[in-house]
Amino acid sequence: MEYASIEREIYVDASPEIVFEVVSRPEHVRQWWPDETDYTLVPGEAGRISFGDKSETFTVVDVRPPRSFAFRWTHPEGEAAAADNSFLVTFDLTPKGAGTLLRMSETGFRERGWTEAVAEEAWRDHVSGWDFFLPRLAPYAGTLAVRP
Repeated sequence: MEYASIEREIYVDASPEIVFEVVSRPEHVRQWWPDETDYTLVPGEAGRISFGDKSETFTVVDVRPPRSFAFRWTHPEGEAAAADNSFLVTFDLTPKGAGTLLRMSETGFRERGWTEAVAEEAWRDHVSGWDFFLPRLAPYAGTLAVRP
């Protein structure tokens, strides 16, 4: 198996503007993904996200409302996020009917130079995480009647 990327696609019954807010703004992201968020929507600026007592580095890469949002995460503290030291997550949003088709991808498992076993373990861990957290996004977005 390749263990190169994770890709998911979900339909969200909310406009691309609302879905963009939900996948990018810290106050919304923590409603469906991490427990805590501390970052700004400025490309290149580093921040953090936390899951319980585990904290991860987080750097915004691209912000194009309401079409896409991308970030890198898990890079070593004090290092700039790059292809060989972090995972790249991209959310692409496309209007579909009255809602939004959200495509999420995460890459970087192969670029880190890990052995096959380590890449597989990280990939499986992230698959499990996205399969748990991503389904929480659509119900939360549906509760936002107007753009916050």
